[in-house]
Amino acid sequence: MLSPFPAPLRWGSALLITALGSRYLVWRLTSTLNVHSPLSTALSVLLLAAELLLLSHGFLQVWLSCLGGSDGSAAIAAATARLEVDRRRAPQRLLSVAVLVPSRGEPAAVIERCLRGCLAIDYPRHQVWLLDDSDREELRRLCTHLGCGYLARTENRHAKAGNLNHGLARVHADLIAVFDADVVPLSDFLRRTVGLFADPSVGFVQTPQTYMNADPLMRNLRLERWLLADEESFYRWIEPTRQRLGAVVCAGTSFVMRRQALLAVGGFETGTTSEDLATGLRLVAAGLRGVYVPEKLSAGLAPLTIGAMVTQRCRWASGTLQILRTGANPLTIAGLNPLQRLAYLEGIAHWLLVFPLLVLAVAPLTLGLEDLAPLRVRPEALLTVALPFQLSQLLLIRWLSGQSRSALMPELYRWVLAWPLAVTVVGTCLGRPQPFRVTPKAPAARPGEAPNARLLAPLLALLAVQGVALVRLILLLLNDWSGRLPLTDGRGTLVVLGLTWSLLNGLLLLAASRACWDRPREDGVPWLAPALGGWGLTAAGVRPLVVSAISERGCEVRLSLESCSDGGGAGSWAEPARVCLDHPLLCQDLWPVRCECRAPLGRRPGGSWALGRRAEVRETGVWLGLRWDALTPDQVDRLQTYLYRRPGLWPTLPAPWDPLALAVMGRRLLQRIPPESWFSRSVMPIR
Repeated sequence: MLSPFPAPLRWGSALLITALGSRYLVWRLTSTLNVHSPLSTALSVLLLAAELLLLSHGFLQVWLSCLGGSDGSAAIAAATARLEVDRRRAPQRLLSVAVLVPSRGEPAAVIERCLRGCLAIDYPRHQVWLLDDSDREELRRLCTHLGCGYLARTENRHAKAGNLNHGLARVHADLIAVFDADVVPLSDFLRRTVGLFADPSVGFVQTPQTYMNADPLMRNLRLERWLLADEESFYRWIEPTRQRLGAVVCAGTSFVMRRQALLAVGGFETGTTSEDLATGLRLVAAGLRGVYVPEKLSAGLAPLTIGAMVTQRCRWASGTLQILRTGANPLTIAGLNPLQRLAYLEGIAHWLLVFPLLVLAVAPLTLGLEDLAPLRVRPEALLTVALPFQLSQLLLIRWLSGQSRSALMPELYRWVLAWPLAVTVVGTCLGRPQPFRVTPKAPAARPGEAPNARLLAPLLALLAVQGVALVRLILLLLNDWSGRLPLTDGRGTLVVLGLTWSLLNGLLLLAASRACWDRPREDGVPWLAPALGGWGLTAAGVRPLVVSAISERGCEVRLSLESCSDGGGAGSWAEPARVCLDHPLLCQDLWPVRCECRAPLGRRPGGSWALGRRAEVRETGVWLGLRWDALTPDQVDRLQTYLYRRPGLWPTLPAPWDPLALAVMGRRLLQRIPPESWFSRSVMPIR
């Protein structure tokens, strides 16, 4: 895993940012407010308040990452080693685990993939239970066929929390592990987590959530290589910080809990849709510890449409704010120390930052207007005070976060979510929280034909604001060229500042608006980019190939020019063919395939990670789209093991540099983004 700065460098970076930030705030308070009129004073104070909220939250994150004790890595390694010894010497003495999979309407194929992964966990004392809140007969039969337990409810009170409590009362084990129905654990999940419960003070163990497919923002803009999922910074920066503070967040899936401790706090919290956060908080307040294991030990499905992603985030925001109305309120619950309260409250306050963001979105509209401008700036102060502080944030945030995020590209998520989150937060504060809705795990019937109007309309309104600001500021700049507006005075500096501000906002808003069109796709099966070679066996003989993308449906392969030049090219694949893949899990068989698509000579497949992450793929050859043809049950199981269950499967990637990523994003906005099909797929890398 890519680590944040060592502690001394974190402290040094935090002190540098704090010093520059304090200097910046003193300057903003004493030298930049426009008190020319009551209206300009009000706008100045509003903009300053928005900045203060954003900067306070940023400073809090930076300083919390410097405080606290050990990251727990040594204890995690020691516990894992002890468990391995016990597995070999006395497996009957291991703690028993009930694996619970709550379900509510997910496709049967998605649930089966999860159950097969849970059953394949390499741990001798575990049972798997499907908790079916939709009471489907096909799932009952599936569980009988697979050999796992099945529990259903006749009523669905308290949504996921109620379903888990229903299962908790009917299973008997020392520990429970919980996976959402779209999540597949790696085979060593319990081996890497259960050993920590040898310490009786441990109440739960949380692992990162990661996705086997690109989220809609990445996918709709074809930015899979240039944008990390929004959750990466939470699991690679925020959760390790919480580990040091003793305030680990339980995140709803891919966690293990001590059953008796859970029963002692009343089971899963039912007063909020964020039952995970509230329940973990209750366990910590009861004197138990949450432990965070920073290893990607499972993967699930990201929302398949932009609308589903926004609905999911609004539910998270609403559920988090609801905690303030429950007995798990970190302000009032007994048993937390001040740092723990502060850490949990920081996570709750995160959802309120949408309001200062909206203020900053409309601020450029007033820059350059003498009577309304919300700030006054001299060029020398802009260069000596504001610029050093902004550059320090741009340069250091990537490293402080363990390369899990950059400074600008993650703003795409904030713009897409800005208006829906604002409405959700206001509604929740007024006593109208979002109901619990399961995120759809199947693609829409006819996606891609029209944008999501509910999301697009506010983005276009904000984009129009930036457009008006740009036109007005450009006209003012043209006046300068005619000698009427000297850029060396404060008003001219504001014009340049406003142009830069509006251009950046406009670019991000344009990309966010473009993301409201979901790319059409044939199904919800994730495609992955391996580093995998092999051979094709056809009537023309044996030919080497390279696999650029693979899934449960088939694979995309490249044949080199040399292997095609002697008559064994793409045409020979029209006959029944087999492939042999160069991996221990797959090389035991010849895999039957049928060719569905051939790319023109030299065409580059879209989105391939296997042949180089940064550079364009320049190899020429013949590209073939191959479908698996009549695989046996054993082959299907081994293919799923290769795709979803292998230890160490999911890589940890560094966030790309902002300038390069912004340039690629700008180019994407000028290109037609095609539907997902052969050689134009959204793929994610695997090891």
